[in-house]
Amino acid sequence: MPTTRPRKGELLDVPLLLDPAAGSQSSQVHAGLRAAILGGRLAAGLRLPSSRTLAAQLGLRRNAVITAYEQLLSDGLAEARTGAGTYVAAQVPRVPAAAAPLPAPLPAATRKPFAIGQTHVDAELRNRLGRALRRRLAAAGPAELGYGDPRGDEEIRAAIAGHLAATRGVACDPGCILVTSGTQQALRLCAETLLRPGDAVWMEDPGYPSARRIFEAVGARPVPVPVDAAGLDAEEGRRRAAARAAYVTPSHQFPTGVAMSMARRIALLDWAREAEAWVLEDDYDSEFRYAGPPLTALAGIDGHGRVIYIGTFSKTLFAGLRLGFVVLPPTLLARITAARAVSDRFPPALLGGAVAELITEGGFAAHIRRMRSRYRAARDLVADTLAHASGGLLRVAIPDQGLHLLALLPPGLPPGAAPQIRAAAGIEAWLLSETRMVQAGPDGFVLGFSGYALPALKRAAERLGEAVRQHCRDAVPGVAEARPRE
Repeated sequence: MPTTRPRKGELLDVPLLLDPAAGSQSSQVHAGLRAAILGGRLAAGLRLPSSRTLAAQLGLRRNAVITAYEQLLSDGLAEARTGAGTYVAAQVPRVPAAAAPLPAPLPAATRKPFAIGQTHVDAELRNRLGRALRRRLAAAGPAELGYGDPRGDEEIRAAIAGHLAATRGVACDPGCILVTSGTQQALRLCAETLLRPGDAVWMEDPGYPSARRIFEAVGARPVPVPVDAAGLDAEEGRRRAAARAAYVTPSHQFPTGVAMSMARRIALLDWAREAEAWVLEDDYDSEFRYAGPPLTALAGIDGHGRVIYIGTFSKTLFAGLRLGFVVLPPTLLARITAARAVSDRFPPALLGGAVAELITEGGFAAHIRRMRSRYRAARDLVADTLAHASGGLLRVAIPDQGLHLLALLPPGLPPGAAPQIRAAAGIEAWLLSETRMVQAGPDGFVLGFSGYALPALKRAAERLGEAVRQHCRDAVPGVAEARPRE
């Protein structure tokens, strides 16, 4: 028997709520359709199902639907078209639902310099990843299309383990890797599992505000520990609080860009062992090192299973992948895997497999090499332009690693100078003060330089430098003579 295809615009599954209190079957159908039309769930001009189809869908007599349609016609909420069927009227009144107002929409993603977290996705990467994904989708079987391991597909976990061993000095069992939708999810899973309300967590100050908000959301107590040229000082942390965990970005500290010294790394690991505390190592952009050999990750020198290593592909590939990972000590694997299983169950196997292929076949490493050269050029351009355009007023810290740099304002500016300068320059950037828990010292700008065209970066840096000079001329006597450096 041939299958009858729906005509264009015909709705086969009408979202009706039938209320027995409305009376007869025809009255229930009429009331349900009327509410759907007035509430906007059935759009003007939409073709309604035939009376036979709707009756079968609802399990009612066909005559009940015919009667309901006739009532809609008499209400002016529907119109009959000879030989074509019954349609929702072209113009119907709308009755607003009695509900709370919708929240304001989230702002659209921006590409205006110097927002952090932007990456460059070139044609080579798109092509290689696209081909891998298409091949896997074409050959996918039940294992790839069904429910999977909460830790993620074995192939991507093995690829990540190989990458970490080769580049970060982290030797780990792929079985102890859990694939996440990014750093935020990894942190949230760990925080919910390991921390109790009131537990102290050492936080780098200045540091990453999003991490602080995650710990606060689970009831933990972030404790600011100052960062200097050698990174977070565990001895200072000991003086401030007996903590359950420490969150650090040791390879490229956010936002100062400093690398934690080996002496500080060992001191932090000693504290974690003695206190039976956890070190959450966020290694978010360690792949982009522009000078000197890469530093071994904390997880690579931890001999007591106290480090939880967190990585992401958002900075190396692109944020839209929503793909990150966490390397767990064996003692925590079951607990955090169980927490993952009751949140979003498991990560996408097809996408993970395509990224695994990119890693194992060399496309990932080739992309990193191309981007390292591109981002180094962007870093140098921004640093040079800022120094010139600001007349030396901005003190620019040029990082050996990472995708952002810090530009400090001169001391002595009045409060509120930094946001005014940012607005005048028309740039997207975090202020250094926005990353601090304890306000101290001059303010400045955290400037992401990855993922933007060089001309756009140069223009933005020129605007920022000029805005700094103009503000200093107006606000601080004695700097009116500042001129762009030759």
